[in-house]
Formats: sequence, C-alpha cells, structure tokens
Amino acid sequence: MRRIHLVALVVTLLLGSAWLKADALILRDGRRVQGDLVGIRNGVVEFDENRGFLGHRTVRFDRDDVRRIELDDSTSSSPSAGDSRTSVRPSGLREREVVASADVPWSDAGIDVRAGQTIYVTATGRVSWGPGRRDGPAGERNSPRNATRPIPSRPAAALIGKIGNQDPFFIGDEEGPIRMRESGRLYLGINDDYLDDNSSNFRVTVYY
Repeated sequence: MRRIHLVALVVTLLLGSAWLKADALILRDGRRVQGDLVGIRNGVVEFDENRGFLGHRTVRFDRDDVRRIELDDSTSSSPSAGDSRTSVRPSGLREREVVASADVPWSDAGIDVRAGQTIYVTATGRVSWGPGRRDGPAGERNSPRNATRPIPSRPAAALIGKIGNQDPFFIGDEEGPIRMRESGRLYLGINDDYLDDNSSNFRVTVYY
C-alpha cells in the first residue's frame, strides 16, 4: 500500500511540473485552460489543450473571450488577446528578412526552427495571382473554399508557411505568436493552387 501511495505521489509531482510549464489561457468567464498556444489568427485563439490523462485536443476561442495569455517561454509580459500581435512580441529576438515570391511554391526562409519554438511574422506588399486579382498577406476577402489550395479553407493568396515537408499553416497579416509544431526548415508561400500567372512578392520579417 505504501508503494502505491509513493507511485501516486511521483506521478502527481510529474504532472504538476508539466502543468506549471504549460502555456495558459485565462478566459473572461474565469476558466483557466492549460496547454500550448498554437497561434492567434483572424481573431481566433487556437490552443492545444492539455487534458492530463485524457490527452490533448485543439480548442479555439474568440479573441474577445480571452482575458490574457500566459506563455511559458518567459516573455516579459503576459499578452492580452485583445492587444495587437506586434505589441506583444518580446524583445531580443533574432530577425530575418525574407522575400516570399508568389510564382514559386515555397520560398526558403533560411531559418531552422525547433518544435515548441514561438516565432513572430510581419509581412507587407501585394501579390498578383490572376487577372484583376491583387491582394496583401491577408489574402482574398470573402474567399470561397477551394480544395486544391494548400490550405483549402483559408483565403486565396494569403501568406502561409510550412516546416520541411509538413502540412502548411496559416500566417496571413496578423503578427502575434505562432508555435512551431515540428522541427526543421521554415518555408513561406502563398495560398494558391495555380502559380503560373502570379507575380510580385510579400516582404516578410521573421522574428525567432
């Protein structure tokens, strides 16, 4: 019986340690959600919730429903989800300028990231991606779903990224934290399925 209690205590301590190291969402209704911040895009906070023995699940909250976000990577302040993403970028990060061309599938950012690392991205410029079509990093307004685009449910021509040969992730025009899910080389591109009639580029700064 004593051995069972000892094992239970060790498990509790380990889980408590992992819990303390996790990111946390503090919701306006008083709830606290532990896990890992995935990103804040288009007014939605995407979060990988740690449910203990029940495993993980991805949850999403409207930004207005989140009071603040507590990151475990020692940013100097706990950003409010209502703040602009530029204002919560911690100081001291390295930065790299990248040109994301619209007429190639992927542009090498020249950065190797690690799983769990948080990066920040700012982007300017407009790309032409077909006759009469020209948009900035946010992509086409009211863009319909297109199953042949790299990210079918996201706006056409928007800025996107990927790590190595992994699935792409959305960046758009927002500038807040993006948590890397894998380790590897970072690439940038646009969310378009036909590149032959594209021109111009996004000028991107990656903070990492």
